[in-house]
Amino acid sequence: MKKPTIYLLFLSLCTLLACTNTPKENAEETTESQPEMTEMQAKLAKYVSVKLTADLGHLSDGQRQMVGKLIDAGDIMNELFWYEAYGDKEELLNSIEDEDTKKFVEINYGPWDRLDGNKPFVAGVGPKPAGANFYPTDLTKEEFETSELTDKVGLYSFLRRDDQGKLVTVPYREMFAEQVSKASQLLSEAADLAENADFKKYLELRAQALLTDEYQPSDLAWMDAKTNPIDVVIGPIETYEDQLFGYRAAHECYVLIKDMEWSDRLAKYAAFLPELQTGLPVPAEYKKEKPGSDADLNAYDVVFYAGDCNSGSKTIAINLPNDEEVQLKKGTRRLQLKNAMRAKFDKILVPIADVLIAEDQRKHITFDAFFSNTMFHEVAHGLGIKNTINGKGTVRENLKELSSALEEGKADILGLYMINQLHKKGELTGELKDYYVTFMAGIFRSVRFGASSAHGKANMIRFNFFQDYGAFTRDETTGTYRVNFDKLEEAMAALSTKILTLQGDGDYAGVENLVKEMGVIGGQLQADLDRLAAANIPVDVVFEQGKAVLGL
Repeated sequence: MKKPTIYLLFLSLCTLLACTNTPKENAEETTESQPEMTEMQAKLAKYVSVKLTADLGHLSDGQRQMVGKLIDAGDIMNELFWYEAYGDKEELLNSIEDEDTKKFVEINYGPWDRLDGNKPFVAGVGPKPAGANFYPTDLTKEEFETSELTDKVGLYSFLRRDDQGKLVTVPYREMFAEQVSKASQLLSEAADLAENADFKKYLELRAQALLTDEYQPSDLAWMDAKTNPIDVVIGPIETYEDQLFGYRAAHECYVLIKDMEWSDRLAKYAAFLPELQTGLPVPAEYKKEKPGSDADLNAYDVVFYAGDCNSGSKTIAINLPNDEEVQLKKGTRRLQLKNAMRAKFDKILVPIADVLIAEDQRKHITFDAFFSNTMFHEVAHGLGIKNTINGKGTVRENLKELSSALEEGKADILGLYMINQLHKKGELTGELKDYYVTFMAGIFRSVRFGASSAHGKANMIRFNFFQDYGAFTRDETTGTYRVNFDKLEEAMAALSTKILTLQGDGDYAGVENLVKEMGVIGGQLQADLDRLAAANIPVDVVFEQGKAVLGL
C-alpha cells in the first residue's frame, strides 16, 4: 500500500534525527573522546613554544658564521649552568623513564619546578638547596660567616669541602677548565670573523675572561661595542640562582641580532638618567651617585638563550654589566629583546587582560606600553644607589640573597616613575593610562613566576603594596581589576621611597620583613591566578631555537 506523503516526510525526519546529533551531544562526545592530561602534561602546558628567528639577510657570510660559533659557545654555557643548578644532568635524566618528565626537567634545569616555588616533581628528590650546587648542602650560614676563605663572597667560585671536611673555594676556571677552554676558543674564532673593531676587542677580552675569571676588562669593552649588528652576552653573570647568599654568578648566554630601526627610536632616553636621578623621591644622600653618562638603549631580536636566562621564566630585556664600578664609570647597556617580548605580549599578557582587567580598561593594553614598561624597568636599574650611605659596602653585599628581589622591585617601580616623568615632559607619546593598565596586567603575568623567582617576589610585594594603597579595586561580580590612576601614582611614589631607603641603608632586616609581610600571594589573588590556569593561559614560553632553526 502506498504510504501517505505526510508519513513519508515524518519517516525521513526521524531517519535524519537518528543520524544527526545535536551540538550538545557532539560536544559531549568530543569531550569524552579527549583523554585528560596527566599531571606532568599539565605542568608542561604552563609553557607555550615559540620559534626564535630573526632576519639574517643583512649579515655577511662571515657574520653568519660568527652567529653559529656564538651559539656553539652558548651550548657550553648550558652545560655549566646545569652543574651550578643541579649537578650531573645525564645521571638525573637516565634515572627517569617518563618522556614528559624528562622534558620538564630540561625546562627547569633540574627536578624542581621553578614556576611553583621550586617544588620537586621527580620521585625521591628532596627540596632544592637554597645555594643550588654552589655550596656544600650541609653548609650552614653560621659556618659560612665564621669561615676564613680568600674568596668567600666571590662571584666566580664554588665552595667545597676537602678530604678533611674543611671548606675551600674552587674557581670556575678550575672547576670548568675543559669547558671554558672550548668556549674561549669559540669566542676567539668569532673575534677573527668580526668586522667591527670594538666588538672584536670585546670578544677577545671575553675569551680571556673565561680562562681567568677576570671579567671587568671585557665588561668595559662591551660598553664600547654598541654598533655591531650582532651581540652576545656570555659568561657567569646573574646571582639569582644563589638563593642562600646571592653571591655566586651563574653561566648563561644570549645571541642577539640588532634591530636598527627600533634602536634609533630609543637612543634619546638614556640622556635623561642624570635628571631623573636628581628627581627621585628620597633625601639627597640616597641619590648622590651619578648614573654613568655612557649608558644606552637598543632593541634586538634574540636568536639563542642558554643557561640561567633559559631556565623557567625567560628574560625579555637585559641590563648589564652588574659590576658596580663599571656602572658608575660607564653606566649600563639596556637591551630590549623585541621578538621575545612580542611573543609574551601576544600569547600571555593579552589573554590575561581579557580575564582579569576591567573590560572598559582593556583598550589600554598595548604592545608599545608593554615594550616601554619593560624598557624603563631596565633603565631604572641604573637609578638609585649601588653603595650604602653608611659605609657598609655595596647594597648587594649587605642585602645578600634578598638583594635581587628588591633590585627587581626597584627597577619595576622606578621604571614606572620614569614613564610618569617623561610623559609629563612630552617625551613619551600615547596615553599615560596605557602604561598604567598594561603595568597592572604585567603584575599578574610576572607574579605567576612564583616565589623562587626574584621577579615573582618583586611583583607579589608590589601587588600587596598597591592593594593597601587602593591603587586598584576588584569587581566581585566580574572578577576583574580596575586601576585607580591617582592612587596608583601615590603608591608608586611611596614604594619608590621605601625601596631606595632600604637599599641605601643596607637594611637586611627591613628587607626581610618586607618580603615576609608583602612577598606572599593572598587567597583571592591565588584564586584569580587559578582562573588563568583554568583558561589554559600559559605562564611562560619555551623556545625552538638554534642553528637549524636559523638555517645556519
